[in-house]
Amino acid sequence: MTMDTRPADATAALVLADGSVFWGRGVGAEGVRVGEVCFNTSMTGYQEIMTDPSYAGQIITFTFPHIGNVGANVEDIETVTPPVRGLVLRMDITAPSNWRAAQPFDLWLKKLDLVGLAGVDTRALTRRIRDGGAPNGALAHNASGKLDVDDLLKRARAWPGLEGMDLAKEVSCRQSYQWTETGWTLGAGYGQLAKPRFKVVAVDYGAKRNILRQLASEGCAVTVVPATASAEDILRHKPDGVFLSNGPGDPAATGIYAVPVIRDLIASGKPLFGICLGHQLLALALDGKTKKMALGHRGANHPVKDLATGKVEITSQNHGFCVLPETLPKDAEVTHVSLFDGCNEGIRLKGKPVFSVQYHPEASPGPQDSHYLFQRFVRLMEKKKS
Repeated sequence: MTMDTRPADATAALVLADGSVFWGRGVGAEGVRVGEVCFNTSMTGYQEIMTDPSYAGQIITFTFPHIGNVGANVEDIETVTPPVRGLVLRMDITAPSNWRAAQPFDLWLKKLDLVGLAGVDTRALTRRIRDGGAPNGALAHNASGKLDVDDLLKRARAWPGLEGMDLAKEVSCRQSYQWTETGWTLGAGYGQLAKPRFKVVAVDYGAKRNILRQLASEGCAVTVVPATASAEDILRHKPDGVFLSNGPGDPAATGIYAVPVIRDLIASGKPLFGICLGHQLLALALDGKTKKMALGHRGANHPVKDLATGKVEITSQNHGFCVLPETLPKDAEVTHVSLFDGCNEGIRLKGKPVFSVQYHPEASPGPQDSHYLFQRFVRLMEKKKS
């Protein structure tokens, strides 16, 4: 769309750094947000997506047109304060229609100060991202319709982009805490860990709650520590294993302080399991390299092949950087690959209880094909204790 196609009822706009303007109707909070514009192909789980800390610094375009029609609740969140910059929708948000809905989605967005834009041709925007890469953009919502496109364009062009940004510190916890909540079941909700079998320290680079729930569901009493925790801080808890969480931003920037810690953890001999940013940081600790992807992988329908078994998992993903497998050392074995583009999706360290995956086995939202990875982590801890 161009600037002269503004509809009369426009109360919001997304302005890309190349000058493209997408007009529409504002939803959620009023204000201006600047970030990288990406798209997510999931058909369900919009609350979980909007509260995923890995989306820090990003404006999410939903390719599924009907977002918000099941309302919002207090359970389906991955963090309390969402760091996402905003959202772009095709259809207007309708009244909630779901037995678990506690409030309309639009009201939920307002309460969390999240800015949104509806009525956009999201197919056109998605094609723009697909063909040209994820652009920087400025998203504005003003109920009066007063929108300064020139100012928004300046903001979009001035934003430095995610490459080189360490965002893990922004979304990480500030102090250590204990986690014992287990997974959700119909009729009972979330449970509580009754008889812990293992002690796990989770390094929080932007951890999703459902990852911690999956660990607790496997019998792990979890101590969550900040992203900047030292190896000494982690190992003083005497864990049976250490988990490296997902998170946002450029792994090379976070790696400045995280990589030396991970190297010490590998040397300790403790079982080590990484997901998403944790996977990328593990690769960097092994002297591998990462790069910024043009599009990234974001959705709940990504096929990944397990090279050991030949099985294909349908996975949930959210990442804009990837590991370059050709840079990994010989003792790092590639275990999983994307069937979309051949991107690296998993590694393990030969002869050591260390492995990681790029995708999200905890799902939330998404399929549960990859829950076995949490069981694999448990088996490594069992073997180490025996």
